Amino acid sequence: MDPCGYQSGRSGPERSEYSGSKAAVAVSALALVALAGALATSIAGKVARIITAGIIVLSAAGIVGVVVGILADPVAAAMSEVGAATGIEGQGSNATTTIFPVLAVAAAVLLGLAALLMLWFGRSWNVRTKYDAAKQGTRGASDEPMDEIDRWDQLSRGEDPTA
Repeated sequence: MDPCGYQSGRSGPERSEYSGSKAAVAVSALALVALAGALATSIAGKVARIITAGIIVLSAAGIVGVVVGILADPVAAAMSEVGAATGIEGQGSNATTTIFPVLAVAAAVLLGLAALLMLWFGRSWNVRTKYDAAKQGTRGASDEPMDEIDRWDQLSRGEDPTA
């Protein structure tokens, strides 16, 4: 966000620049929600994966909605920051935007598409847990005592030799 809130000072109007994170606080918050959802999706089971992927889709849609609103009316988005800087609430400005809101929309669309792909392909993902070895039982159990190499082989396959 590059709003030009002109302030009248002794030397004439001044140009003020404000960051987009101040003009659109919701974008940062929604991006953090999407990040937390992505991390949770990587360790979640099937039902939780569907829920977290849905949350990521909703946060991506929220980011797109907020940023498109800023692109449509940058003056309204900058109004609170310009008012805080000048001390006059509701003061108009010559607010303009940079390329970064457009890039944010593109990133949010990609995020939403990735979350939709997670919803579709995530149904077939297997989740490995430490309890998988106990469910499968010991494969090839023999009457021979296990030596150290056999125990290491079990650990390499992901089996718990203590179960």
